[in-house]
Amino acid sequence: MKRITLVYLGLALSVLLIPSLGHAAVSCTRAGLQQATDLYIAAQTSGDISGLPLAQGVGYWENAAAADIHKGFITKPMKIDHRHSIFDTAECQSFTESIVTDKAAPYVFGTRLRVNHDKIAEIEILWTTTGYWLFNADAYRKYASAENWGPIPADRRDSRATLVAAANAYLDAFLEGKTDLVPWGMPCERTEGGAYLGKGLPSDSCAVGVPSGVNIANRRFVVDPVLGTVQVFCTFGAGGPGARGEPADSHMFRVVNGKLRYVHTMTHLLMADFPGNRTAPRQSATR
Repeated sequence: MKRITLVYLGLALSVLLIPSLGHAAVSCTRAGLQQATDLYIAAQTSGDISGLPLAQGVGYWENAAAADIHKGFITKPMKIDHRHSIFDTAECQSFTESIVTDKAAPYVFGTRLRVNHDKIAEIEILWTTTGYWLFNADAYRKYASAENWGPIPADRRDSRATLVAAANAYLDAFLEGKTDLVPWGMPCERTEGGAYLGKGLPSDSCAVGVPSGVNIANRRFVVDPVLGTVQVFCTFGAGGPGARGEPADSHMFRVVNGKLRYVHTMTHLLMADFPGNRTAPRQSATR
């Protein structure tokens, strides 16, 4: 009888431990960051954050501004049609680019998570939808899903420093106009809000249409050498985040052998608020 009682007690404890074991899988390892990301995607899909292992005092931001996690974008249920995640084990972060093609409510958005031990300590989301800078969810999905963002062989991976330097050189060129310092690869394909700036040819270049005199400020990096990818949350202009004329922005780069291969950008800027209310100066070409 005593043995049977102990067996039942052991089973009961196992059941009670299942949720905590699931949360314990969240960590700074690649698998742990994948687990955190999967839990986030499940929460975003359902609009229910109750299953997330959130740290006490979790930080939550939308479009470079602090927001209420219980009322924010993360509580909006949606069907995600395409997503791509990167994992920064050195900084205990992940970034996921997600695309929703629902005709009634399309979105392209990026989410940064930071993990502290077995809890999600920070969630930062930048979202764009109809009416925002060059937005086209269907086109974004078409081009993103056709690209190769897979793992790079271990003996050919660029260092973290190389990836960050490539991203900084690209973003610095917006202010200084020194495009010759950017490690351009060829072909290089840029998708901006959904607009594809290329023709799908071996001669395609991401050097086309880079402006000057714009300070890309407040940069935060998520770096994944395994995937040759670096993502930057920033503001499109100098000064504090969220100020008018300084919209929240995301640039994600694929770097192969030290050279830029893909650039994805999304900007939380209404086309109607573009300075002078002018038509977008950089137009896409069709494949």
